[in-house]
Amino acid sequence: MTPAIFSYSTLKAFTEAVFLKMGCSHTHATMATEALLAADLRGIDSHGVARLSGYIRLWEAGRINATPSIRVVHQTPSTAVLDGDGGLGLVVAQEAMQIAIEKARQVGSGWVSVQNSNHFGIAGYHAMLALQHDMIGMAMTNASPLVAPTFSTDKMLGTNPIAVAAPAGKQPPFVADLATTTAANGKLEILQRKQQDTPTGWVQDKEGASSTDAHILKKGGSLLPLGSDREHGSHKGYALGAVVDLFSALLSGANYAPWVPPFPAYVPMPARQPGKGIGHFLGALRIDAFRSAEEFKESMDDWIGGFRKAAPTDDQQKVLVPGDPEREAFEQRMALGIPLEEVVVKDLQGVASQFSLTL
Repeated sequence: MTPAIFSYSTLKAFTEAVFLKMGCSHTHATMATEALLAADLRGIDSHGVARLSGYIRLWEAGRINATPSIRVVHQTPSTAVLDGDGGLGLVVAQEAMQIAIEKARQVGSGWVSVQNSNHFGIAGYHAMLALQHDMIGMAMTNASPLVAPTFSTDKMLGTNPIAVAAPAGKQPPFVADLATTTAANGKLEILQRKQQDTPTGWVQDKEGASSTDAHILKKGGSLLPLGSDREHGSHKGYALGAVVDLFSALLSGANYAPWVPPFPAYVPMPARQPGKGIGHFLGALRIDAFRSAEEFKESMDDWIGGFRKAAPTDDQQKVLVPGDPEREAFEQRMALGIPLEEVVVKDLQGVASQFSLTL
């Protein structure tokens, strides 16, 4: 079935109204909406309005605080630990990045580790907040334990994404935004909606055997680290996911490993809570703390241009620079609208009915 098309302005007004109904301030409702819809605009459909009802269920379960008192609990001139007070990660992470940017403005770099937060949407959005300040932005977060380490069947880590954004001059900015798994859980959710199987190498069953069942997580299976198996480098994806956990949770005092709170509200909270909520890590580097920003951006243009001229293996596929597909999706969707699958539209219509809104 052909997806329904919605304008950005329609989805923005609707989503802001939902967050306001949840009790968010106007400022937080706008911040959360812009972060959430950034995923839809950039073609990352798994992390956009398709997750809105999930946030509502977490709020109804008392696991999201719509009116958090976000505060710094420890800091130095270049670092801080931020307590999100159970707020929307969409908002808490932005607050953390603004602190990182301000610290970078003052001393060259800023690093903020966050505790007591929730799911923060796409990492790339938060990293990109640094671009307008001639800074390199970094963002990462731990997440619900869905990933088995290499050689294990136990789910010990989340998809634990990493994003890095760097400005350029005439070229578009470099934006790398990736899960440390072979595929993010959201891609499984998209396949479930389409009633399709996964490619080989994305998941394994509860015994550790390879599977292509998009519903395998509900049957005790797990996602695989980036690389899929040992022969293809899964130990490297496992290590990267562990690094995200270290910076996001062990450094901040958030929950880590299998004790990270699950995103689905119906999944019971882990009996053990070694920390507070979900953890993030945000960073900003002022380019002129290293060299002239203009010189850096000229070098970035030259560097990116070199990749664009690289010989492709297939005449039908050009060589891409990280951020290209998302930027192209953004331009297209801002002009033509955002496509939503029927199941997502029905979900949003249910939300509209719940809050007496119109979609």
